[in-house]
Amino acid sequence: KTLMAHQYSVSASATPEQLVDLTADGLPTLVSGPPTEFGGSGNEWSPEDLLVAAVADCFTLSFKAIATASRFSWTALQCDVTGTLDKVDRGMQFTEMKILANLTIPADADANRAERLLEKAEHACFITNSLNFAATLEIQVTVG
Repeated sequence: KTLMAHQYSVSASATPEQLVDLTADGLPTLVSGPPTEFGGSGNEWSPEDLLVAAVADCFTLSFKAIATASRFSWTALQCDVTGTLDKVDRGMQFTEMKILANLTIPADADANRAERLLEKAEHACFITNSLNFAATLEIQVTVG
């Protein structure tokens, strides 16, 4: 392990009759179930939802950190991620994550710099860097 190594622990528990409770120290319990595509009700977060959410969250937090470090002024960021789960040689796996980043900046901010910082956030996101699929980024910058 390096000095930068961090570990994160999550526990999952279930019985045949119940959904999955996801717990981690100091965090609220999340209830998880299969998505409708795999026989679930669609009323709970699924592992597929949670993976896509992790990409959206990591991208957003990466951008916030980079914008702060760069002293870049911005108003709002909407990050929409669509993950594609498909059959491949080894079975089912996510083959792509499409990230749509819609950034609103003040009228006096530099839109080209905004795009560069969003691209930097995509490259810095360690969730997508850790996964075995292509991560693509689409950017929308709105001024005003």
